[in-house]
Amino acid sequence: MKSIKYPFLDVRFTYSELKEQIDAAYHQVMDSGIYIGGSAMSDFEAAFASYCGAKHCIGVGNGLEALVMPLRACGIGPGDEVIVPANTFIATWLAVSQVGADIVPIDADPDTMNIDLSKVEAAISPRTKAIMPVHLYGAPVHMASLRSLAAAHGLLLIEDAAQAHGARDQNIRTGMLGEVAGFSFYPGKNLGAFGDGGAVVTNDDDMAKAVRKIANYGSEIKYQHDTQGGNSRLDPLQAAFLKVKLARIDAWNAQRKEIAQIYFSQLADVSALRLPKVAPGTDPVWHLFVVRHDRRDALRDALVAEGVGVAMHYPIANHLSGAYRDQYGHLSFPVTEEICRTCLSLPIGPHLAAHEAREIAAILRRVVWSI
Repeated sequence: MKSIKYPFLDVRFTYSELKEQIDAAYHQVMDSGIYIGGSAMSDFEAAFASYCGAKHCIGVGNGLEALVMPLRACGIGPGDEVIVPANTFIATWLAVSQVGADIVPIDADPDTMNIDLSKVEAAISPRTKAIMPVHLYGAPVHMASLRSLAAAHGLLLIEDAAQAHGARDQNIRTGMLGEVAGFSFYPGKNLGAFGDGGAVVTNDDDMAKAVRKIANYGSEIKYQHDTQGGNSRLDPLQAAFLKVKLARIDAWNAQRKEIAQIYFSQLADVSALRLPKVAPGTDPVWHLFVVRHDRRDALRDALVAEGVGVAMHYPIANHLSGAYRDQYGHLSFPVTEEICRTCLSLPIGPHLAAHEAREIAAILRRVVWSI
């Protein structure tokens, strides 16, 4: 077996590219003596809110908490239902579980692999309080129909934008496609920290105030606790690093788009592969480039043997996982299950040069017929 020549991911790349600015940001925070909150945090919050086109950004501890906080802020809990995709990372489901509400999963669209919009309305019940679409793999959900449904039924529309920093639907960035959005800054994300982190983004003043209070022990004024809140903070060091990286994200996303187009152009005629499809009117940022193949494991092994790093996102459907099998294992989501069985993520990211993407595509074209 060859060593990995084409890594799936290299989180060190962004530090190498921005080392001088990152190191300067580190020293600025460390020299300030302010290690919770402070200007590093508020400066990044303002910058990311502006980037999304929003009034408010609240930095929190991680992407999961960025989804939990809006649910808590609206009082969603036991007895309530939240509609979510069946095909998503488990954090989407866990956010609903953590507030005690019931998950109502919707199968995936076979083309986009995002939530099947045609099945959402039938899932709305008198107990439904929110819809939480996921812009999975960095590909935005086309949100117009969901906004209409949410408005007609008085539902909260929460974007899970953990993988979609900078993506657009109808030229509107994620974060501004619903009433509130949760982002993750996990290191592997398009905008990733050098640790964990997340943010809630919204135009709603009341939502922003409630989220900030919940994240700070239920307090707006020191030692005055109005609600039973928690402790969820984006570290100021990470905020400072993210502000440096924010200036580069559009260029990095452009590199991802170039790689995606190379894959599309060089793999379009490989009938054994199912390539992702983009919803009309949307502009993905290609956090992941996920193909499907009936002999996924064999294809994975063949690519790794040729020095191509690949990954699987996500091979076990949430309703069949140990966490949720007892509650939801009796349900069937055939498209989601097919995606989980066949999905394979190819290398993509700013660490990869265009010529390397062409080489990966050529290797894939060669090995796909040998398995």
